[in-house]
Amino acid sequence: MLLLPFSWNQLDLNLGTQVFSRALYNVKLVWKKNLSYGCHWPTKDGNPIPTQAVSALAGKSEGYLQVFLDGGLNQQRMGICDAVAVAKILNATLVIPHLEVNPVWQDSSTFMEIFDVDHFINVLKDDVSIVKELPDEYSWSTREYYSSAIRPTRIKTAPVHASANWYSDNVLPVLQSYGIAAISPFAHRLAFDNMPKDIQHLRCKVNFQALVFVPHIRSLGDALVHRLRFPEEEVNSSDNDNKQGGGEKFVAVHLRFDKDMAAHSACDFGGGKAEKLALAKYRQIYWQGRVLNSQFTDEELRSQGRCPLTPEEVGLLLAALGFDNHTRLYLASHKVYGGEARISALRSLFPLMEDKKSLASSVERSQIKGKASLLAAVDYYVGMHSDVFISASPGNMHNAMVGHRTYHNMKTIRPNMQLLGQLFLNKNMTWPEFREAVVEGHANRQGEIRFRKPNKSVYAYPAPDCMCSA
Repeated sequence: MLLLPFSWNQLDLNLGTQVFSRALYNVKLVWKKNLSYGCHWPTKDGNPIPTQAVSALAGKSEGYLQVFLDGGLNQQRMGICDAVAVAKILNATLVIPHLEVNPVWQDSSTFMEIFDVDHFINVLKDDVSIVKELPDEYSWSTREYYSSAIRPTRIKTAPVHASANWYSDNVLPVLQSYGIAAISPFAHRLAFDNMPKDIQHLRCKVNFQALVFVPHIRSLGDALVHRLRFPEEEVNSSDNDNKQGGGEKFVAVHLRFDKDMAAHSACDFGGGKAEKLALAKYRQIYWQGRVLNSQFTDEELRSQGRCPLTPEEVGLLLAALGFDNHTRLYLASHKVYGGEARISALRSLFPLMEDKKSLASSVERSQIKGKASLLAAVDYYVGMHSDVFISASPGNMHNAMVGHRTYHNMKTIRPNMQLLGQLFLNKNMTWPEFREAVVEGHANRQGEIRFRKPNKSVYAYPAPDCMCSA
């Protein structure tokens, strides 16, 4: 276990050591929903919609567009949004995207097993033509077909963050010649800058309105949220700060601390030589050792904020921000590196911590068991219904959730990774000093709307492209 700058006995919650001092930090403000900060957007049925209508369908389709999406669920989610946008740019008919099996997550779930495909098509019916599968005359255009040889209908050279003109110049001719074009790979293949406004609005419409999970995921998510808000045994009923509408408030914590993340970070997590060798071997297997962070020392990585927060570090961050041992946590995670032993410190600080396994019955879990994408979908859904969301490391889940919650004006804490890394390197720091530094360093990281800067994702920063009226 990583050495912390202070011992756990300094954090005895039952001895009144002011670990959870509310005098220093008004946690009541954290629970409150964000103000609009001058951004106003129209709504329909209570849901935000783009401030400008997306342009209508433009006559006869140029052909069928296929995309093959790799990565985890949230990278694929962004790829789906980009695919709809590219189809709009090309006036093409989009085939429901093919989701590749990720070598780490090993989940073969299809688009239609994760997302409500009929809702998806219906919401976008006036914007883009979408079909569930190719007509018989193009049934030969499959993943296997493109993996066996070079094919004229496959585009494999799409640059990262390609412009709209690139697709018009390079993909449209293929569509017009063959009636079909397949793009693979397609991760992060559409630029965020210099895009027509209607394309930006369409991307947000896809992400925030068209993409909803299948009914059984939503049903399970609703059940978990209800159990978090209304636990079987009421905890400290006099603690009204943690109540909302008669139910408990809760914080969703995305703990991206699995072996994949630990290895890719190249950080030292206190496991000694054996752990370092094991993670180095893992990097060699999955990335052939080509990991950028490997060239830096652990101290350099931590001082630059490039190490994911461990479970115990997340616990200290939350405690420093004023969340107490009556706070209900929902742990959104796959397989935590180090198992329960690694989570024990976090659980000792927050004994009301729950996850999918503790909240759902074995029957409920049977539909998602062994399906990493479906498990992630449940976590995403619960995270979107939490009062506060926090992620232990930057990444696709963090970016997707931050953007989605910003769009709906919801509270999200953005950890100051560089500050925290430097604080955890300081072995002479006392708990009061740590707490004060954390509070000061997160004063403006409580989910305030941040306008998108050049080259930044519209999915993580939907303002002003998709939120603020002119």
